[in-house]
Amino acid sequence: MEREKSPSKRNRRWLFAALRIGLAIGLAIIISQFRLNYLEGFFYDMRVRTRPAPHTSGQIVLVTIDTKTQEQLRRLPNADDFVHLFNQLHKSAPRQVLYPDDFNEIMGSYDQLEALAQAAKSVNLLVIEERELPDQGVEDEFRLLPPLQDLDVESGPTTADVYNFARDGVSRRLILDLEGRPLAEMKVADSLTGRNSVTDYRGVFTFKRTHQAYINYHPTGTYPKYSFVDVADGYIPSNVFKNKIVIVGKDNKADENDYVMTPYSRDLTAMSTAELQANMLDTLILNNAPIQVPYWVNLLITCLIAIVTVLIVLTLRPGRGLFILALTLTGYLFCSWVLFAADGIWIDVAHPLLTVFICYYFFIPYRLIIENRRSWEYYQRNNLLTQVEELKSNFLRLMSHDLKTPLARIQGMTEIALRDTTKLTPSQREAIKTISDSSQELTEFVGSILNLGRIESKEIKLQLKSRDINALLSETIQKLDYLAKQKNIRIVMEFEPLFSVKVDEDLMRQVFSNLVENAIKYSPEGSSILVTTEESNGRLMVQVADQGIGISADEIENLFTKFYRSRNVRDGAIKGSGLGLYLARYFVNLHNGQISVESEPAKGSTFTVDLPMDL
Repeated sequence: MEREKSPSKRNRRWLFAALRIGLAIGLAIIISQFRLNYLEGFFYDMRVRTRPAPHTSGQIVLVTIDTKTQEQLRRLPNADDFVHLFNQLHKSAPRQVLYPDDFNEIMGSYDQLEALAQAAKSVNLLVIEERELPDQGVEDEFRLLPPLQDLDVESGPTTADVYNFARDGVSRRLILDLEGRPLAEMKVADSLTGRNSVTDYRGVFTFKRTHQAYINYHPTGTYPKYSFVDVADGYIPSNVFKNKIVIVGKDNKADENDYVMTPYSRDLTAMSTAELQANMLDTLILNNAPIQVPYWVNLLITCLIAIVTVLIVLTLRPGRGLFILALTLTGYLFCSWVLFAADGIWIDVAHPLLTVFICYYFFIPYRLIIENRRSWEYYQRNNLLTQVEELKSNFLRLMSHDLKTPLARIQGMTEIALRDTTKLTPSQREAIKTISDSSQELTEFVGSILNLGRIESKEIKLQLKSRDINALLSETIQKLDYLAKQKNIRIVMEFEPLFSVKVDEDLMRQVFSNLVENAIKYSPEGSSILVTTEESNGRLMVQVADQGIGISADEIENLFTKFYRSRNVRDGAIKGSGLGLYLARYFVNLHNGQISVESEPAKGSTFTVDLPMDL
């Protein structure tokens, strides 16, 4: 029957395991359908902030209209100031100058603006319109007003996750093109790198009518930055700008529209739009935009995390399960950080984390139901075993007490019969002697059972009295001398003079009686037993050494357990209850002592009782 049931049990286990895994995968798929852009943006920003800052191309320099410029000019720069700036930059031969702001806001007369247009052309100025994307088919939408109408203007709007993606106002993306038309940053990068297609750039994804990529951010202050007024006055060495892309922008903390929030900081003035343009342009020049792994990869990871969570919740103890689950999550977060820091690979973190929490709290009630059912079963089983144990103890106690009276009568009658030497034949005397010996053995066994009952009910209390251990041993050996003479065994006593110690006389008499009696039982005829006492370091040592059959090493650890008997005597040749050594160890432990044995098969055994002199 067992062989028939085993396959069905295994099949049931496999079915339950498959159902759990299927449910975990189902939860993971459902969770993956929810957009967790805000959480994912938060974890993305954490990775950006904690990774080592990426290197720059070294081709971008910033010129900022800062507070120093405003303090010296006592106003914003006008057309003449920009002419001075562009003339100084022209001497340095920059590759290109970018102005990511509204060029029409620069104040000046018509003649001054004409001079500004000429100076701007000399430095290959590109005006970047940051506010919006051009409408489809409107080529001249961002043309400047006369006399600046011939200057190059390209759309290059900054992005912020306000209505889409993380919806937290942080700028994380750059726009490469609109319906195939390259925007400002891509045009500049193409002129430097020789690329001519959006597919040549890393990490590009489609959003509405555009191709976009995530910016590989650098901390604020990474790029070289010089004050507008210092450059215009010629205080900056010309080689600083030679063959570089110069971005001219505002950084005077006056208008929050000139700043963006970044993964490094959500302060309203975290980074100027000029420095944002530098980060966007450098991302394209170095072609190192972060790469989002495909959706199916994130889904697969989420499913695996869900399966691991379910297996941990349903198979491990809660404390250990939580530890391993926390370790698993920590390992996954660390791996996601390493991939991002090393190569800009962005794997989903929000969905796996949410999957762990949902799976954990979804399956924990089921686990609790199973555990409660098991606990109830264990409780009922333990309750039943406790009742059985109490019934057994009561039965043994009652039977033992009831047996002691008839045994005492039998023992008394045999002694009376043995004293009458005239009316018994030798065979009758031998039979009565056998009855007397058997009743004595049964009396000792009943006594052991009573002691066991007292131990289990914790009724034994020490009755300490000052006693000479040597005298106690001598009395015990004297009572057992007749057993030794039956086997022609000689008991040798080597006692050191000892002070009296406080012990429970009855309990220790049982300990010594058991050890000496066992030595006699398990020793061959004509052998010797050595009983010694000594005092050492405030401890009393009593040893009983025999030349008997000995005990194998694998049996010694079980020797003092309840009802255990050596396999060498289980054939009934030597009678015993298996309780003597168990009781001896318990009684010795009550005295804060220890009992141990050293033995080798066929060479004998030595039992040592170690007692404190001052209990």
